[in-house]
Amino acid sequence: MKRISRIDRETLGFILGASRSSHPREFAGVLRAAGDMVTEVLILPGTLSSDESAVLRLRMLPIDPSACGTVHSHPSTNASPSGGDLAMFAKFGYIHIIAAFPYDERSWKAYNHRGEEVILEVVG
Repeated sequence: MKRISRIDRETLGFILGASRSSHPREFAGVLRAAGDMVTEVLILPGTLSSDESAVLRLRMLPIDPSACGTVHSHPSTNASPSGGDLAMFAKFGYIHIIAAFPYDERSWKAYNHRGEEVILEVVG
């Protein structure tokens, strides 16, 4: 399993900005990585979003070996994964980010496919 340990500062800025812009609806996307660093967010066609959940249509994901996990926002201050989040983590990818309100550099967390919190170094 690939180990992701870093995230590009610009990519994190995109995630936080998109989360703010979507509030109070959830934002969701697929993370892409180069080496050990998250570098990009893919927005999939057909993604559904509400103030309670976001649904990624993973069948819309192109064949992409750089796809490494998911990102979504929580419109509350809680960045912990829900039961539904944990089920998604276990099915797809190996790094997952949740950005919580107020969507700043202190209100997001990363998790592995088992739902265990991991630290991503912000670089760039």
